[in-house]
Amino acid sequence: MRLVFQVCFALMALLTLSLDAFADDVPVLDVKQICRGIASQAANPTERGGPDLAFNDCVKSEQAVRGEIAKAWSTFAVPEKGHCTRLATLGGEPSYTELITCLEMARDVRKLRSTEHTKGGN
Repeated sequence: MRLVFQVCFALMALLTLSLDAFADDVPVLDVKQICRGIASQAANPTERGGPDLAFNDCVKSEQAVRGEIAKAWSTFAVPEKGHCTRLATLGGEPSYTELITCLEMARDVRKLRSTEHTKGGN
C-alpha cells in the first residue's frame, strides 16, 4: 500500500512538472467557438457583413492579442503561465484576451509584492 502511494505521488509530481514545462511555449488556442458566440450576439444579420464580419474581426483581434502575448511571454513566471493557461482554457471557450488579462495581473501582483518586500512593507 505504501509503495502504491509513493508511485502515485511520484506520478503526480512528474505530471505537475510536465504541465509547467508546457507553459514555456505560448499556447495555441482555438478561439473559433468563443468568436462564434460573440458574433452571434454582436452582429445584426441585416447589417453589412453581419455575423461573418463580426466573427472574422473577433478572430483577427484574438490573433493580435496572441502576438502581444508572444512578445511579452518572457516577462511572465512559469507558474503564472501554467495557471493562466489552465484558467483561460477552463470551460471550453479559450480566449487569448482572457489569457493576457490573467498573465498581466499575475505579473503585476508579483512585481508589487516584490517592491513591498524590498521596501519592508507588509
